Amino acid sequence: MSASDYPEIRAELRERIQKDPWAAALGIHYLDLRQGYCRVSLRLQPHMVNFQGHPHGSVIFALADVAFGAACNSHGEAAVALNVTIAFLDAVTPDATLIAEGREKKQGRRAGFYEIQVTTEAGAPVALAHCIAHRVGR
Repeated sequence: MSASDYPEIRAELRERIQKDPWAAALGIHYLDLRQGYCRVSLRLQPHMVNFQGHPHGSVIFALADVAFGAACNSHGEAAVALNVTIAFLDAVTPDATLIAEGREKKQGRRAGFYEIQVTTEAGAPVALAHCIAHRVGR
C-alpha cells in the first residue's frame, strides 16, 4: 500500500499528535500522517552518537517509536504499545537524516499490528520494527 491509500485524519487529531513534546525535543519532523500511517524524519545531531561515534540505537528506536505511536493513535482512540521488536540492519553516519515510515498491517478490536521501516534519505535500510498496539479507549 502506498501512503495515499491510507485515509486522511481530522485536522485537530493531526495537530494534537504532531505536538508530541518528545518528538519536538528530538527534532523529529512529521512528513505525512494518515489513519494507520505515519512518516517522520530526523536529522541526526552530534549529541546523538554513542561512545563509538555511531548514532545511538536508542535515537533510532525513538524515531521508529514516534512513527508507531502516531500511526496507532491516528484512529482517534487512545492506543499504547504492548510490544516493539527492532532489528538494526546497518550503521549510518552521525550526520545522516533518517526517515521512519510506519504502516498498519492489521487492526483488530483491540490489538493493532504495525511495521516501521527506518531508512536513510536515499532509502538505504537502517532498522525494521514490528509493533503491537493495544487500544485502551474501547
